[in-house]
This record gives sequence, C-alpha cells and structure tokens, in this order.
Amino acid sequence: MDQGKKKRAPITPETRVGELLDAYPELEDVLLEMSPSFAKLRNPLLRKTVGKVTTLSQAARVGGLPIERMINLLRTAAGMEESLGPTDAVDQGPSAKPSWHDPSRITKRLDVRPVLERGEKPVGTVMSGLNSLQPGEICELTAPFLPAPLIDMAKEKGFESWPVTEAPDLVKVYFCKVPGSPYEEPEQLVDLL
Repeated sequence: MDQGKKKRAPITPETRVGELLDAYPELEDVLLEMSPSFAKLRNPLLRKTVGKVTTLSQAARVGGLPIERMINLLRTAAGMEESLGPTDAVDQGPSAKPSWHDPSRITKRLDVRPVLERGEKPVGTVMSGLNSLQPGEICELTAPFLPAPLIDMAKEKGFESWPVTEAPDLVKVYFCKVPGSPYEEPEQLVDLL
C-alpha cells in the first residue's frame, strides 16, 4: 500500500451518516443533494444526534431513495468502485392505513421536535412511552423527519408502525402494540435507579 495513502472505511448500507461524513467530509454536498430531506443534516445539533445513530440504509428510507443508488453514488464520488446492484425501491413501510389504526385508540402523544432542537436524543423517552402501551393502544409520535432508526428499533421490540408525512418538516408515526404480539418488554429496572 502507498505510504502516502491511508485506507479509509468502506461505504456500506450499515455505515452511519456521521461516520461517513467524518471519514469522507468531501461527500457532504453529494449526500445533501440526494434528497431535500437530507438538508436537515446542515443543522449541527441534528447532525450530532441523528447522524450518530442513522445508517445509510435508514437515511435512504428517509430520503425515499433506493439504497443501492445512494451507496453507489457515494462510492463513485469517493473514487471507489460501485458494488451494489439495482433492486426495487426502498421499503418505506405501509402506505395504506393499517387495520389497527383508530384515532380513538391513541393514548399517548410524543413530540420529539423540541428534544432534537436541544441536541438531545429522544430514543429513551420514546421507547419508555412505547413500552407503557397496552396491547391495542397507539402512540402518535411527531418528528421533523422520518425517524427510521427509531421505527426499526420499535419493530424489533414487537411494535407495528405507520408513518404519515404531513409536510416536508412534519412526520407523524403511529406505533401500536398489536394484541397477541409475541414480544413483551420486561420492566426496565434502569428507569428506577
């Protein structure tokens, strides 16, 4: 290997946005131009919080881009070979209203916009709120963008979700603990300490 060149991290769907921009600062404009949704990454507070937890795969969902296209554009701009083949569009989750959604069953409303504006991570608050739901109850989450990492985390915990983009900076995500879900979250003893 040439001693003047340092090997840089690979660009994969699992690469976190913050890691990408730290390793390849020259890709910032390339990334931001891919989708109007990514313009929010210019905000240092959002970049500090969201960029640390969001993978490129999740960012592609937020931006409505096929992950293969996103990765290959970034790799090309970084002087690497493209390696992901084309597939269908990114799964954005259900677009039609799910059968479990009934506004009368919304028992919790969380707005994470103020938390994000303070540069804090809302994950703990949101997951605590979701864990307090009884089967069939719904939590309405309001965010300035599609919170793909949070949706993925909730899905792993047995929650179903339905994101609705109401405006470019306003997304509501409805989470439901579907009756009969095999996953039951144990009490969090850490919350008691």
